[in-house]
Amino acid sequence: MSRFFMSRRVSWVAVLGVGLAITVGCTNKKAVNPLADVGSKQPDKVLFDKAMDAMRHNRFDVARLQLQTLINTYPDSEFVARAKLAVGDSWYAEGGTAALAQAEQEYEDFKTFFPNMPEAAEAQLKVANIHYQQMEKADRDYTHAKRAEEEYRALVMEFPDSKLVPEAKQRLLEVQEVLGEREFEIGRFYYLRQSYAASIARLQTLVDIYPLYSRADEALYLLGQNYEGQLARVRATPTCDVHGLPRGCARETDKARYSEILTKQASEAYAKILTRYPIMDRSDDAKKRLEAMHQPVPRPTKAAVAQNKAEDESRRESTAVQKLMSVVKKGPDVASASRVGEPNLVETTPLAARDVVRSEAMGAMEPAHKGSLGVDIIKPSPVVPDAAAPSSDATTAAASPFGQPGAPQPAAPDPNELKPNAPDPNELKPADSGSDAALPPPPPQVNEIQSGASSSSATAGADSTPATDQEISSSKKKKKTGLKKIIPF
Repeated sequence: MSRFFMSRRVSWVAVLGVGLAITVGCTNKKAVNPLADVGSKQPDKVLFDKAMDAMRHNRFDVARLQLQTLINTYPDSEFVARAKLAVGDSWYAEGGTAALAQAEQEYEDFKTFFPNMPEAAEAQLKVANIHYQQMEKADRDYTHAKRAEEEYRALVMEFPDSKLVPEAKQRLLEVQEVLGEREFEIGRFYYLRQSYAASIARLQTLVDIYPLYSRADEALYLLGQNYEGQLARVRATPTCDVHGLPRGCARETDKARYSEILTKQASEAYAKILTRYPIMDRSDDAKKRLEAMHQPVPRPTKAAVAQNKAEDESRRESTAVQKLMSVVKKGPDVASASRVGEPNLVETTPLAARDVVRSEAMGAMEPAHKGSLGVDIIKPSPVVPDAAAPSSDATTAAASPFGQPGAPQPAAPDPNELKPNAPDPNELKPADSGSDAALPPPPPQVNEIQSGASSSSATAGADSTPATDQEISSSKKKKKTGLKKIIPF
């Protein structure tokens, strides 16, 4: 019996030993993370790494699933911000109209939730790039081009210290090249149909907003041609006799005054070609037009020649393959965009044709009736001597002849009109409130763009000495001759 109990005790000891060995063995075994094969990593980091690996292999759906799991499961993780940005990157890399729209929404959400992170500038740049990629040619829909311009401007203005600003500025120059081409083609369309006011509005907007446009000299020359076309209409208008006959005529004094203003504006357009774009193709034609109009011919400075030469040399010419592909390519060719200079960062209201008609040159005098040539025959409005300063109201400005105030006199005050009470002499007032000089000046804005700073301004220390004809001619590009003139590539 004792031998039996002894054998059972040995067997139980063996069983316990085996169980203890198994327990010890399981305890000493390395813990396996169910989310990854590496047990030392944190689960949120594992999810992020898996998502990045899926994106590298173009498995965008898997990557977004991993990233959303990370965002929802570990809201306090240090990888949440990068995961949120990576969700937008997955849509951005996937491509397609719907995917890019979803990517833009993800980037906008990232800027909303993490506005102070350095990656916010990256999100803003990618929003602009989304519209840049969908930009069409200058003669097509320009919605994405305008959106790209707005988004690139927002990046430069909101994140001036970001390292992405140079890239955004260059892309902005390319977008503005496309928008400038659109304005030029519309202005040229109106000019060919002798709609001078509409053409002037487009071309003046172009040269004011986009001075780095590759054909700005052509736009200025066409602007001068518009003024000369209007000038020819005025001169061809019959002159009225003492009885106001024939119908559709204008008085000689009005014609002379109007012709003088149009001549001045045409010469200003031509002169700007010589002073701002002296090495461009239209500089010689502008000089000839000024001489034909008996107007002074200005001479550019050496700084203007150097600046225009740098802008012209920075532009690239499309290769033969690029020119052939541009026929079937949806996007525009931006090779002619400048690589130097500062893009326009100020949103400016385009000039409208009605504003041109009401301006000092074309609408300062009241239109009487249409002449036989379609010219607005004009008679001067009475000038009020010693009148008050003109109001900023558009109607008052339109009625003022040649910039003189022509607004009606204000009515007499109503004696029954309610007026504010006289100031209480016992009212408490701040010290030195009666003098504006006592108020401290407002603090300067750190990110404020100084007025007058543009790409057309001369650089510091630039040479203002007038350039010689030799310097101007040597800076110009050699014109193509022979077969190169017919076959540009």
